[in-house]
Amino acid sequence: MDLFDKITKSLGGPIGQHQKWSHGYFSFPKLEGEIGPHMEFKGKEHLVWSLNNYLGLANHPEVRQADAQAAADYGMAYPMGARMMSGNSIHHEELENNLAAFVGKQSAFLLNYGYQGMVSIIDALVDRNDVIVYDAESHACIIDGVRLHMGKRFVYQHNDIESCEKQLERATRLTEQTGGGILLITEGVFGMSGAQGKLKAVADLKKKFNFRLLVDDAHGFGTMGKTGAGTHEEQDCMDEVDVYFATFAKSMAGIGAFVAADQDIIHYLRYNMRSQTFAKALPMPMVLGLKKRFEMLKTQPELREKLWLIANTLQAGLKERGFDLGASNTMVTPVFLKGDLFEATALTRDLRENYGIFCSIVVYPVIPKGLIVLRLIPTAAHSLEDVQRTLDAYSAIGEKLKAGYYKENKLEIA
Repeated sequence: MDLFDKITKSLGGPIGQHQKWSHGYFSFPKLEGEIGPHMEFKGKEHLVWSLNNYLGLANHPEVRQADAQAAADYGMAYPMGARMMSGNSIHHEELENNLAAFVGKQSAFLLNYGYQGMVSIIDALVDRNDVIVYDAESHACIIDGVRLHMGKRFVYQHNDIESCEKQLERATRLTEQTGGGILLITEGVFGMSGAQGKLKAVADLKKKFNFRLLVDDAHGFGTMGKTGAGTHEEQDCMDEVDVYFATFAKSMAGIGAFVAADQDIIHYLRYNMRSQTFAKALPMPMVLGLKKRFEMLKTQPELREKLWLIANTLQAGLKERGFDLGASNTMVTPVFLKGDLFEATALTRDLRENYGIFCSIVVYPVIPKGLIVLRLIPTAAHSLEDVQRTLDAYSAIGEKLKAGYYKENKLEIA
C-alpha cells in the first residue's frame, strides 16, 4: 500500500469524497419530515458541508410524498424503452417544456445523467471539421467530451478573455480551411473554485467571431439569477447562450439532467445523442419527482433566499477570521490553506473527530503541493447555528495549523 492509499484509508475513503457508503461508515438517519445536514459517521453525529442539496429538497416532506406516490402509481420500471421508441410520456414532455421556458429557450431534452449527458452533447454537436475552444478549468465531463472529438481543440486560460480571444482567432483560421464551425464551452459556476464563468464577456466575443456557446450550469441552475434560472440570467445574457445544460443533481437533489436550446438544435440532439438514443428513458417516479422539485424551485424563492443567507453569513465569517476564499463569487465556498499532505490529513481528521464537521478536502495532485482546500457547500438545510459552529471550528484549526500543531501531531497511519 503506497502513501496516498494509506492516507486515503485513514480518511475513510477517497480524498474529497471520503464517505464509505459500502462499509456503512456514513449513514443517513430515517427521519420524519425535513432532514438537515446532521448525519452519522461511525456512530457519531457530524455536521456535513459536502452535500449537493443547495435548496434543501433532498428529503423535503413534499418531495418525499411525490416520489413515494409516483413509485406507488407507476413502479420503478415504467416507461419501458428509449424515448424515441416506447419510452415517452406526457410527463416527460411537460417537464421539458417547462424547463425550456424557465431558462429562456425554445426547447429542452431530458437526459438520464449529467456527466454522461455532457459527454454525449459534445460528441453530437461537432465533427472532425469543427473546432472546440474550452476553459482550462472545465469539469471532467467536458474534458472527457472534448477527448472524443476527432477534430482540433484549443484550451484558453481559466476565465481569461484575452486568452479566449486568441484561441478563437486560431480556431477561426482553421475552420476557414475545413469549412467547419466553432463550439466554445465554459461553465456557469466552476464547482471547485466557486467562480462564475465570464459568460457575458465570452458572449460579447460573438461580435468578432462566429461560434456557438455551450454552457454547463450544473451549479448555477436553481441558485443563480433573479428567478434561479441560472448564471446566464445572473449575467443578463440568456439569449447569447446557444446551448444551456444543467443537472438535477445539485439544486433539485435528483437524478438526470437537461439540455435546452433552439428547437432545431434540440430536435437534432434527440436523434443524435447516442447516450440517449440507445438508453432507457428516465423512469416515471424520477420524472414526477423532478416535476415536484422544479415546481418548488420556481414557486418557493424563500429556499434560494435561505441558501444565500447561509452562504453569505458563512463566507463573511470566514473572511473576518482571515481565511482565503479565492475567487468565489457564488455560494460554493473553498477555503485555501497552506500545508503539506500530512498536515492536510491530520487537520481533516481533527476537524471530523474532535469538532464533528465533515467537508470535502482537496490536496495534491488536484492542486499544487503546499496547498490545502476545504470546500464547503452551503444549503438551505443548514442553519445559522451550523454556520457559527463551523466558524468556531475553523478558527481553532486555523490557529493550530499556523502554530505547526499538525506538523508535530501527524496522523499515525498503520
